[in-house]
This record gives sequence, structure tokens and C-alpha cells, in this order.
Amino acid sequence: MALSPSLAGQPRVFLENTLIMIREGLRPIAAMKGLLDGVGDAEIVALADHYSRLPARAEAGPRDEAAWRRGEALASRNLCGTCHLPSYAGQQQMPRLAGQRQDYLAQSMREFRDNRTQGRDTQMNGVLRGYSDRDIDDLAHYFAQLR
Repeated sequence: MALSPSLAGQPRVFLENTLIMIREGLRPIAAMKGLLDGVGDAEIVALADHYSRLPARAEAGPRDEAAWRRGEALASRNLCGTCHLPSYAGQQQMPRLAGQRQDYLAQSMREFRDNRTQGRDTQMNGVLRGYSDRDIDDLAHYFAQLR
């Protein structure tokens, strides 16, 4: 589904937090509305554990070398690997960026930049402030290409 993230290989704590936020209505996602109603904490933990154990599968298209290099430079300059790990596999409450869907990454980063997020860590709002659409597209391309 377009603009839907891949949950496979995401950190378990990130998934647990996200699923609870969705269930409680604190992170509204139209495609998920009602799907977690009545799902207990133990089931959320089991779902998070299941998806975190699945191998991450990259769905990236062909690499654009110029965009990839610009994205790599932006990620390095902004120390994205500090929170998301140098491999961009994510950790604890920080999501995996490597191999994530490019369209989803670009949409999410634009939402952070434009302060249009709800139920998400607002630290990224400041990190992406001032980024151009091209910067965001380059970052999304870079992360999506990583395996």
C-alpha cells in the first residue's frame, strides 16, 4: 500500500509504542482506524515481537547515484546514525530507516519538517526544519537504498 511503512525488522519497543499510540487514538492513522480497538497489551507485545523478528525487506527502486550521495552527506552531517544507529537499523524507540519505503520516508520527513505530526517524537521537527523538498527526497532515497 502506497505511503504505508514496512513493519518488518522494526525495533520491538518502537513497534509496541506505535501500536499503543494508534490503539489509544494518540497517533491517528486512517488505514489503522479501528483495527486495534480492544486489542490488549499482551497482544500488542506479541504483534511487536512478531514484526520485529521478520527480516527487513527493502523495496527500493533503482539507485540515483547523485541523490544517494546527497542523501548520504545529509545523513552524515546531521548525525542521523547517532539515534538510528550507524546502520540505520533503528534501536529501542527509534525506527529503522534502512530499507524503508522511500515514499513513506519522504512523507514522514515532510510531516516532521512542517510540524504536522501527532503521536510522534517531536525532536525530528527541529532536525528537519529548513530542509528543502529535494533534501528530504535525497535522504529518503538514501535510506530506502540501504540494505
